[in-house]
Amino acid sequence: MTLTKLSRLLSDLDWKEPWETGGAIAATDWAPAVDILETDKELIIKMELPGVDAKAISVNVDSNVLTIKGERHVERDLKKETYHRVECSNGRFLRSFSLPSIVDADSVRANYKDGLLTLTLPKKATAKSHLVEVTAA
Repeated sequence: MTLTKLSRLLSDLDWKEPWETGGAIAATDWAPAVDILETDKELIIKMELPGVDAKAISVNVDSNVLTIKGERHVERDLKKETYHRVECSNGRFLRSFSLPSIVDADSVRANYKDGLLTLTLPKKATAKSHLVEVTAA
């Protein structure tokens, strides 16, 4: 293996955050950028998917793991056109995230607009604290 191939292999690895599952991304062609933010009521995941058809996106929640996968097809006629640089990713993608126990997995919503996939993961209703009266027997 040449140094260039090794360098590319290492740069293509997607180093996992503690909440991200491992293994699945290795079989994909690219990893879309993701932002994850939290509000009082929900977690929000925003994934950049420019040029991806909404019908090519799949979102699944199974056993507290959120999986987003799909494919982007970019038609390039390399025989007719001369490219000086190709940086736009093409092909399959898959990202998986372990969901914290505070997420209501049955209420996850997905919206795709202008190349941005926004997933809204509502938090479970938390039990309100209350005083318990202690009685003497």
